Amino acid sequence: MLPRAIILAGFFAIFAAAAPAGDTGASTPVSPKSSYRLGPDDQVTIRIVEADEIPDKPFRIDEKGNIDLPMAGPIHAAGLSVHELQALLVDKFRVFIREPQVTVFVSEMRSQPVSVLGAVLTPGVHQLQGHKTLIEVLSLAGGPRADAGYCVKITRRMEWGPIPLPGATTDPTGNYSIAEVSLKSLLEATNPPENIPVMPDDVLTIPAAETIYVIGDVRKSGGFVLGERPSVTALQALAMAEGLSQMASASDARILRTTPGSPNRTEIPVDLKKILAGRASDIAMQANDILFVPTSNMKRLSSRALDAMVNAGAGLAIYHP
Repeated sequence: MLPRAIILAGFFAIFAAAAPAGDTGASTPVSPKSSYRLGPDDQVTIRIVEADEIPDKPFRIDEKGNIDLPMAGPIHAAGLSVHELQALLVDKFRVFIREPQVTVFVSEMRSQPVSVLGAVLTPGVHQLQGHKTLIEVLSLAGGPRADAGYCVKITRRMEWGPIPLPGATTDPTGNYSIAEVSLKSLLEATNPPENIPVMPDDVLTIPAAETIYVIGDVRKSGGFVLGERPSVTALQALAMAEGLSQMASASDARILRTTPGSPNRTEIPVDLKKILAGRASDIAMQANDILFVPTSNMKRLSSRALDAMVNAGAGLAIYHP
C-alpha cells in the first residue's frame, strides 16, 4: 500500500493542475470570461482604444465598490465579473466613442481572501477567484501534510449565513458560524454534501494530528501519530507497537494520562491479558496518553533460571570426557 503522504500529494496535484494557483497579491491577469466577482480593494487595468484620457495603470476599487474613471466618472464595479464590467464600460463610452473597444484585466485580487491554516503544505491567505469548493481551496494550499489531523475546521462570518453542515454552531458573539468536516470522508468523497462552497473571509484550519505513546515491553515502542483517526483504543495502540514482547506483563499495563493544570499524570490500570481474551472491555486512549507495559518479574526470573540451566548443561557437556 502506498504511504498516505504520496496518496495525498497525488490526489491534490490533480486539483492543483485544474484550479488557478492561490494569489497572495501578485499581478496575474484574469480572463475576461472569468467567474470571479470584483470587490473592494481589487485593482483593475482598463484599456480603451481612442480614449487617451484613460491612463494605462491599475484602478483600485474603493470601499464603496466604485472606480473613478476620467470622462465616465464613478462606476460601480463591485459584484460584477470582468466580462460584465467590460460590457458596462462599452455602454458608458459610447457617448464619447462610436464603437468603444474595451479590455479589462484584474491586476490584483484582494477582495475574496480565504485563510488556510495548520497542517497544509502552503498555509496562508489565498484568493477564491470565483466559485470554489472546500476540496478546491485545500488544493490551492497544496493539500494536507502527512501529519494532518482527522478534520477540517471552518469558521465563517454570519453575513454569509450559517455553514450548511450538520452540527454547525454559532460562536458566543453571534458573528461567526463554526463547523467541522471529516478529512477522511472529504478525501474519499463518501459524503459529497460536505464539499461545500467556500465564502470570502472563511478560515479553514487542519490541526496537526495528535500523538499517543507506547513504551515498555513491546516490540516497537515510541510515539504514534493518530492521523485521520480522532482516537484509538489500548489494543489498537498495542497493534501499532507490533504487540507484546515475551517478557511483558500484560495484566499490569497502565495508561498514564496528563491531568489538566497539573504536571502529574493519572494512572489507569489496563489488563491487556483480559482484554485480549475478551473478558474485559477495551479502553479508549486520548491524545498524549502513554500506554506502559511493564516486564513480568516472574518471566524474567524464569528466563534467568532457564539461561542458567542451559549454560550449566552446556558446561557439563563440554567438560564430560
